[in-house]
Amino acid sequence: MWQRQLGTVFANPVYVSTAIFIAWAVFTFAVLLPNIQLIGVVLFSDTASALEKANFLFSLYGSIGTNFTLVSASSTVVIAILFGINVTLLLYYIRKVRDAVSNLRSTGAAGISGLISGVLGIGCAACGTFVLTSVLALIGAGALVTYLPFKGVEFGFIGIGLLLYSTYSLIRKINSPLVCRIEE
Repeated sequence: MWQRQLGTVFANPVYVSTAIFIAWAVFTFAVLLPNIQLIGVVLFSDTASALEKANFLFSLYGSIGTNFTLVSASSTVVIAILFGINVTLLLYYIRKVRDAVSNLRSTGAAGISGLISGVLGIGCAACGTFVLTSVLALIGAGALVTYLPFKGVEFGFIGIGLLLYSTYSLIRKINSPLVCRIEE
């Protein structure tokens, strides 16, 4: 059942390119976020040429293999792919039922919750969960992540679960008819 809906949506090259672009943007955000200060220094440097700056940015994609553990790198890639698929399915669904906005609330909330939880779980081997540790440090609770069994990678798993649920819900809604059921 779900293969047919995915096939229907992704038969259109616009939706395929949208999913790829969004997945790439989320992955880029996840990989470049731990290096944001370094990126700022290099990009605003007067000594490097534009080509050197571009090569530097491109080289940072390699940090997924060196700065991330296998589990956190895998969850980062899965979250990026699922988020691209999820947003694309949501766009398809919105176009299909523009008048029924109330049906979007629960599915959209699960997708957004999945992305937020996934972003909180982004991290590298050296610094742990980058975003969550920084947020907790603001309120003086940064060490709490070290007490978790997977040191914050749990948020990545929760994000994957929420994105899978949101994707499943969207596929079911895409498949359902656009009319109300008649109760007898």
